[in-house]
Amino acid sequence: MAGIIDWIDNEVKANDVVVFMKGTPDFPQCGFSGQVVQILNYLGVEYKGVNVLSSDELRTGIKEYGSWPTIPQVYVKGEFVGGCDILREMFQAGELQDFFGDKGVAVTAAAPAA
Repeated sequence: MAGIIDWIDNEVKANDVVVFMKGTPDFPQCGFSGQVVQILNYLGVEYKGVNVLSSDELRTGIKEYGSWPTIPQVYVKGEFVGGCDILREMFQAGELQDFFGDKGVAVTAAAPAA
């Protein structure tokens, strides 16, 4: 398991925004992953999607790495942000755009009016 944890840690640190998800950004394979993709695409945030369905070791490893039991998991600048519910709540409250801005991650779309 140490090998996959090291790989995950490298992905989290090497990418400004990374989403460990079921499926890919072009073809999410669960509703929660699809919602995260929609939010990030709407905001115009560049991110890397990692398909946890490609490996049982990866699917188990990301849950251990983030100490979070569900997928998707979103990391920004090496920091765990949360899953679908947290991202959606932050987005709807207009906090997600500010969060990305504070982290130095470009956002190309404004938040919807609350």
